[in-house]
Amino acid sequence: MSLLFALAGMLAPVQSAAPACTPDPPLAYVCGAEKPEDVLVLPGTPWLIASGFSPGAGLKLIDRRDRRLIRWFTGVPDQIRPDPALTRSCPGVLDPALFNARGLSLRQLDERNWRLLVVNHGGRESIEQFDIVVGEGSPSIIWRGCQPMPAGQVANSVASFADGTILATVLTRPGTSIADFVQGRVTGGVWQLGPGAETFTLLPGTELPGNNGLEVDPDQRRFYVIAFGWHAVVIYDRADTRLPLARVDAPDFMPDNIHWTDGRLLLAGMRLDEPVCGGLRRIANGIADPMRCHRGWVVGELDLAHHRVSTVAYGLPAPGFNGLSAAALVDGELWLGSFQSDRLAVVPLPHPKETP
Repeated sequence: MSLLFALAGMLAPVQSAAPACTPDPPLAYVCGAEKPEDVLVLPGTPWLIASGFSPGAGLKLIDRRDRRLIRWFTGVPDQIRPDPALTRSCPGVLDPALFNARGLSLRQLDERNWRLLVVNHGGRESIEQFDIVVGEGSPSIIWRGCQPMPAGQVANSVASFADGTILATVLTRPGTSIADFVQGRVTGGVWQLGPGAETFTLLPGTELPGNNGLEVDPDQRRFYVIAFGWHAVVIYDRADTRLPLARVDAPDFMPDNIHWTDGRLLLAGMRLDEPVCGGLRRIANGIADPMRCHRGWVVGELDLAHHRVSTVAYGLPAPGFNGLSAAALVDGELWLGSFQSDRLAVVPLPHPKETP
C-alpha cells in the first residue's frame, strides 16, 4: 500500500540557503555532511555511511543514536592496506585531500566484514574499494585498492554481485550533456568489471538517457538502473542485457539513487513538476537548469510484483535542504542524502492511516 505523507506545518518555500543548520519541521538535520550524495545503513549496527560529493569531502560515518558524524577515511597508516589483486591497475593510494565520493555500495563478506565500493572523482575517475570491519566501538575502514574507469568515462553509481562482479553507471559519456538526457536522448550506460578482468566493458542494451542510480537483486540475476531522463527504473537480466525486462516510471519525481534498505527497494529524488520553480526542468541555450531552486522531495518504493512505484514519503520545498538524491530506512526513520546540501535530513517514516 502507498503511504501518502501529508506533511503538516510546512514553511513557505524559500530559495536561499538557511542561515544556520536549524530544523525545517518535520525535517531534522545532521550538519557538516558536505553534499552527502549517497547514504547507506551499515546493517545490524547504529551506523550509517554517507558520501561527500565535493573535493576532499570523502566519507562520513554517522552515529544515528546521537546524530553525530565524523570524517571517516583520513588516510592514516592503519587505514591503508593495499590488496595486490585490487591494485594492479590502480595508480596509487587514495588521497583523502582529493577524495570526492559519490555513489556507494555495501556487500557483506562475513559476520564482521563488509566490502564498500565508492565512486571517486578526486584525482582520478575510479571505483575505490574498502574493507569495513565491525566490532566493539565504531567500525574501522581500510582502503584496499581501486579500479580506474575507462578513459573519458565518469562513473555515477556502483553496485556488485556476490561473485565479485562490479557494475558502474555512467551518466553522460563523452560528447553528451545533461541537457541531452533531460530531453530524453541516450547519454550513458552500465559498465561491468568481471572477476579477474583488467578493465570495465560496456554492457550492450544498457545505454539510457542519464544512467544514474544502480542496484542489484538479492537473487543475483537482475539489476536495476535509474534512467534519470525518463524518471524511470529500468530492470535488466544480467545474463542478457540486450533488452530490458521492464521499465517502471516514477510518479511526478526524478529518482536519483536506488538501494535496498530495511528489505525495501527505495528510490529518492526531487519533485518533477515544481510550481515554485516554474514547473518542469528547463533547457536554456542548450544548458539544463541546475535545479538550485528548492524543489519538493519524494521517496518511493519499487513494487516488483506490480511494476509500479508507490509513494513512501514526500515533502514541500524546505529552506535548508534541496537536491534529494538518496534515502536509507532504519528503525522507522528515513535518512535523506543530497547532492547539493551541506547536511543530511532525517524524518520519521509515516504510518498508514487505519480505517475506522
